[in-house]
Amino acid sequence: MVDLPSPWPVAETVERIVAVFAAKKIKLFARIDQAAEALSVGLTLRPTVLLIFGDPAKGTPLMVSYPALAIDLPLKALVWEAKPGEVYVSLNSPEFLQKRHQLPSAPFSEVVQLLTVVLGKKQLCD
Repeated sequence: MVDLPSPWPVAETVERIVAVFAAKKIKLFARIDQAAEALSVGLTLRPTVLLIFGDPAKGTPLMVSYPALAIDLPLKALVWEAKPGEVYVSLNSPEFLQKRHQLPSAPFSEVVQLLTVVLGKKQLCD
């Protein structure tokens, strides 16, 4: 797992990521506000938004060669608040995907690099 700290609240972090995805032509398949969904059934959850995204031109060839990889594609990033003022973006590490699917190299490392740049921070852990 890669956890990247964000200097902004969840909503602003999500907007910044979505804007960069649009600029980079990375498709946003879904944005799920998990806190809002919890509230709809009378439960409380700290701000938590799941982004489901990817590039079919890059993912499809990998799924052709490694069909089980489709379980992990499209990619997901979770933007969540640990406590007030402490926000993270979490996603599966490329190394995890490589090991899980016996890939010859770690895929999608450019996504971690892109999010690191967007957030202006170094990753905390893999």
